[in-house]
Amino acid sequence: MNSQRTGITRTIVQRTQGIPASDGDGVKLTRIIGSQEINMIDPFLLLDAFSSNDQADYIGGFPDHPHRGFETVTYLLAGRMRHKDNAGHEGVIEAGGVQWMSAGRGIVHSEMPEQEDGLLKGFQLWVNLPSTEKMTAPKYQEFPASEIPVETMADVGTITVIAGTTDAGTTGPVKNSHTDPIYLDIQLSSGAPFQQTVPTTLSGFIYVITGNVKVGEDDELLGKGNLGVLSDGDRVHITCVDDSRFLLIAGKQLNEPVARGGPFVMNTKQEIQQAFQDYQHGRF
Repeated sequence: MNSQRTGITRTIVQRTQGIPASDGDGVKLTRIIGSQEINMIDPFLLLDAFSSNDQADYIGGFPDHPHRGFETVTYLLAGRMRHKDNAGHEGVIEAGGVQWMSAGRGIVHSEMPEQEDGLLKGFQLWVNLPSTEKMTAPKYQEFPASEIPVETMADVGTITVIAGTTDAGTTGPVKNSHTDPIYLDIQLSSGAPFQQTVPTTLSGFIYVITGNVKVGEDDELLGKGNLGVLSDGDRVHITCVDDSRFLLIAGKQLNEPVARGGPFVMNTKQEIQQAFQDYQHGRF
């Protein structure tokens, strides 16, 4: 996606429903990015969706595990999740809240449900870091729902702005100069149109949480539980077929080599080996 053309509406070039998976201590989820269907959408390495009323699907949570070389973004739609790390940071992500964590050179943390029953629903997104930032100190951007702006579109819906700026000028609280992300949670009524500028330097995708939407000038249908990878262009045009909720996420392509080793994402295999050695010797 390196087009520098302007005035082009993006279309869907690939789609997926993801694959059933489990992670942590048996947490059931759908892996939407990070599978054989869609390995990554530079700079996005992984997208997991989780949603269950059954405590057996999530109660085990994600006990202590390490990360290095990328960022994790946790966005909850329902429920509560407690986060602790080996540097003494601790907090609770509640419904409507977001945690944007940069693992940098290394962190060991746990993510555990702060509930024994009820609905736990949300997403975790992994965002790559450029090579120059992979060994920086870990840091957090955490915002409850009350600190995330919601833009009202006259009588048709709302846009929750986590990162980036809408065409109407609402800016999200997350700041990230590495990938210039856009992260919007859009809820619109049946028949409502939506347009948003997405610069040509950004890769992007749409994930439909509920309802059905039509994307682009050809009105390509994208339904509940489906992710659509966006083509080159500089704007997105969507029309809701029925009452719908969807995510629009985009970020600057890094165009760097990617080496993966479980919870570590670096540029070379040697750096992955070093990450394992550092973790095993307590250097995180």
